[in-house]
Amino acid sequence: MLWENKGPQNTEATVEAAIKRAEFLGIKNIVVASNGGKTAELFLEKGFDVVCVSHHAGFKNPGECELEPSMRQQLQERGAQVLTTTHLLAGVDRALRMQWGGIYPAEIIAASLRMFGQGVKVCVEISSMALDAGLIPHGEEIIAVAGSGRGADTACAVLPAHSNRFFDTVVKEIICMPREK
Repeated sequence: MLWENKGPQNTEATVEAAIKRAEFLGIKNIVVASNGGKTAELFLEKGFDVVCVSHHAGFKNPGECELEPSMRQQLQERGAQVLTTTHLLAGVDRALRMQWGGIYPAEIIAASLRMFGQGVKVCVEISSMALDAGLIPHGEEIIAVAGSGRGADTACAVLPAHSNRFFDTVVKEIICMPREK
């Protein structure tokens, strides 16, 4: 499915499409990028194993987490696992670029994935991050959900690989994404 525009107005339809495809494929694990927790909440009442991946501490402001502690607790109490860690395709490469300019390998990978849209890049990234953290099973296809800022507008079926074998990752399907990049 293609949404005409990117953005949070697609969240409900993206969640519905992801759930429908996960049920059809028999997939139980959902990995969702959710900085405020609201998108992750939408999957919890549907019986999936949910991993919520938020921005790392300091993403917006030094020392601050965007995911409020009360929302983190609420998600965990409802059965979600919450992962807050360095972004796989940023990390120290971003620090090098910001300090000295240029572009580095992880950022080249990220830029290449963004040709399909920001959401596809994030779906691939959070899939490996969740696998590296041991929050999803190795060797099983998952549904990854992300957006182009706030909310969700992209869902993919992914067979993730650990970051040290990143290029073994397989995007099985792009379930939905915005046509506008």
